[in-house]
Amino acid sequence: MSQFTTTLKTDQIGKWTHVLLDDLVLADDEQGVITVLSGFTTEFASIKVLHNAFLFVLFALVSGYGNYAATVHDWLYTTGEVTRKEADAVLYRALRAEGVARWRAWLFWAGVRIGGAKQYSKTPTSSGFFTPGEK
Repeated sequence: MSQFTTTLKTDQIGKWTHVLLDDLVLADDEQGVITVLSGFTTEFASIKVLHNAFLFVLFALVSGYGNYAATVHDWLYTTGEVTRKEADAVLYRALRAEGVARWRAWLFWAGVRIGGAKQYSKTPTSSGFFTPGEK
C-alpha cells in the first residue's frame, strides 16, 4: 500500500494558498517515490468554481480531508510528470494511504476526473515549472 514517508508542513500565505516548508514524500505503489519540493504552493482540495451543483456536493463531502494527497495531486498536475489519468489514480491511492475512507476517496477521484482537465498542464514556463491550465 502507498504511504507517506514525511509529514506535511505548510504555512498559509493566502486565503486558500499554502506553501510547503519541507519536502513531502509519497512512496506510491505504482509511480514509485514522488517528492513534492519545499517551496511548492498548494490549495489542497479547493475548487475555485463551484457553478456545477454536482461538484459543489462533492466538494462539501470531501472538504477538510486529504491535504497530504491533494498536495501531491497539485504537484503532479502542475509538473505534468505523469498523465492526468495517472495523477488522478495517485490521488486515490494517496488518500487511502492518508486514511481517507474508500467512498470519500472515490468521490475525490470522481471530482477530479469530472472537473480537473482545465487544471492539468504539460507545458513548462520559462522558470522550468508548469503553469496550470496550459496545454
